[in-house]
Amino acid sequence: MKKLSLLTLLLALAVGAANATQIIRITNLQQGKRFDGIGAVNGGGATSVLLKDYPEPQRSQIMDLVFKPMFGASVSAMLVEVPGDGNSTQGSMPSHSHYRGDNNFMRGYIWWVMREAHKRNPQLALDATAWSSPAWVGSCWSDDMVDYYIAWMQGLRQVHGMELDALGCHNERGWNGDFAKKMRKAMNERGFKEVKLHGFGNWGKSKLDFVKYMQQDKELADALDAVCAHTYSEIPISQEQRTAIEAMGKPIWNSEDHVYLKGFNCLISIVKCFNENYIVSGATRIINWYDIAGVYPLEPYSQDPAMLLAREPWSGHYSLREALWGYAHYGQFSAVGWQYIDQGCVKLEGGGSMVMMRNPATDDYSIIIETKDAKSAQSVEVRLPKGLSRKALCVWMSNAQEQFVRQQDISQKSGHFTITLEPGTVYSLSTTTGQQKGSFTDIPASAPFPLPYADNFDQYTQPSTWGYLPRYLADIIGAFELTTRPEGQGQCIRQVVGEHTLSWAPEWHHYTILGDSAWRDYEVSADVYLTPGDEAGVMGRLCDVGTGYGVWVKGYYMKLDDQGNCTLILSRGKPDPKELIGDAEQQAIILARKDVEIGGEYTLATAKVPDISSLQWHNLRLRFIGDQITGYIDGKEVLSATSDHYKKGMAGLIAPLQKKRVCTPYFDNLSITPLGSSKATQPLDTKDHRPLYQLRQ
Repeated sequence: MKKLSLLTLLLALAVGAANATQIIRITNLQQGKRFDGIGAVNGGGATSVLLKDYPEPQRSQIMDLVFKPMFGASVSAMLVEVPGDGNSTQGSMPSHSHYRGDNNFMRGYIWWVMREAHKRNPQLALDATAWSSPAWVGSCWSDDMVDYYIAWMQGLRQVHGMELDALGCHNERGWNGDFAKKMRKAMNERGFKEVKLHGFGNWGKSKLDFVKYMQQDKELADALDAVCAHTYSEIPISQEQRTAIEAMGKPIWNSEDHVYLKGFNCLISIVKCFNENYIVSGATRIINWYDIAGVYPLEPYSQDPAMLLAREPWSGHYSLREALWGYAHYGQFSAVGWQYIDQGCVKLEGGGSMVMMRNPATDDYSIIIETKDAKSAQSVEVRLPKGLSRKALCVWMSNAQEQFVRQQDISQKSGHFTITLEPGTVYSLSTTTGQQKGSFTDIPASAPFPLPYADNFDQYTQPSTWGYLPRYLADIIGAFELTTRPEGQGQCIRQVVGEHTLSWAPEWHHYTILGDSAWRDYEVSADVYLTPGDEAGVMGRLCDVGTGYGVWVKGYYMKLDDQGNCTLILSRGKPDPKELIGDAEQQAIILARKDVEIGGEYTLATAKVPDISSLQWHNLRLRFIGDQITGYIDGKEVLSATSDHYKKGMAGLIAPLQKKRVCTPYFDNLSITPLGSSKATQPLDTKDHRPLYQLRQ
């Protein structure tokens, strides 16, 4: 009996301990760093290429849901890619400076994204860095790269009326102290003294190795206004590194974290990421990759990281992921310039974490809590000092069943309150008001890509207002831009990048895609105009465009050169080692990957076509019916093959990459026609599709 009584007593004590209330005492409001914002990357992979093509009002609704304060995600910071013509995960974005002396600040859509975000929230912290850059800059650490960045910031200021809050030295390219010094000096001397410079945006165990050099080099320490790296949620900053950085008086930023999860697990993990970035690593600005998935589903990372899916500009349909409300749990309860309260930033005894911050200009405060790792309910009592508001706390909650739902307010007039926290739940408590779960009721139904499809590019009467980019084409690498036809009559598109870029990822042929990955039987046709030495082609049944680091396609393409050589090729993704293009470091990374099929390119058929030369227009047409593939030049069949390796996929245009040059052909009269089992769909309606920019005066 004594043994049984002792066991019963021990069990009771264990249960009591498990149910004990954790008391969090706040006595020091001054101990805590400045909050520099939470948000997401736009870019690092051409992430808004389809968003730009959405009709109104859906295009504005999407931007509201991410950037409008007190409505949706309500992010307080955004990091954008400074476009550089090279692939940077999903695709590429056109540079403002394709070649030395070329400056065009209307190219692409990143200016539009920044303008629309800033219009909704003028307090939004705007940050930027480059993933790739044109060949002419020579190196990502060159003097020309300094000029490249400065010109981009000048275009942002002078043409688009916006200022950066901060600039990163580069994305995931190591570090270079001399470059940081040169960049800081140039920014100070050329009108950008107020823009913060951060470095160096790397990942892995060695990502902050440069910190010890900052301690020894005052000029380098003075050049960097903030120390940044990636993925503190995977590899937290060490205590030694944190102490060293804080001793230099530098804020710690996370310029790219990764939460590649689904459903509510993504939401709660985002909040956990934000909380632990500060609690464990001392990071005061945390940016996740990435915000809006305006990309085709075929492209890598087309869903799981994003907070919103915008894949159908032809229908106007879009959808929210639970992830968006994870950002809202921070974004609607804080603002850049608030202050963390360190005594309220803790790991919870029953599992989970809590972050507390206050508005130093008022007595308002907010608390953000997640209990992802909790096994049972737990009770937390918060005891407050004078100097914090005694107003009732609004409470917003998310769990697997419902997201961002307001609960009963908590009264805390006596200076303390207690809350019971359920496991697997996110809570935001605040003395601020105005939060809401924004939504729209007029989201159009999903619809397939319109077939038949045709574009002669003549409707873009002012290409600059469209960012020089036609609707629905998603450049995977290179830049397929609107331009005047070579003979001066009408418009077309041209792949304009003529040199190998300083790419973030290994290169392949320059190509652009469109359509539906479910297409089976169809033909894709385009007119091509070859400059001397060029090749150009049409693509079909594309079912893969790479893993995100490497852009080798799986599918078929037919190409024609200016000597009349026509070739039908089966591409099976990752090439054999002898076919790899890129530096030794890039090749080693690719060859080490176990999740990429090694296949390379296989010639299925060839033909010599008479009367072909450069500086002429010729029509290329590639037909797929079952396992029969047929190629036509100027309406005449020139080659055919039987292949069932890929049975369905998207269409595209290709400008093959050569060892010493990149092809820059023109394309016009692009069309896709359903055949056999493929059916025509609803015709395309573009009446509500609007340009990105106003005409420049």
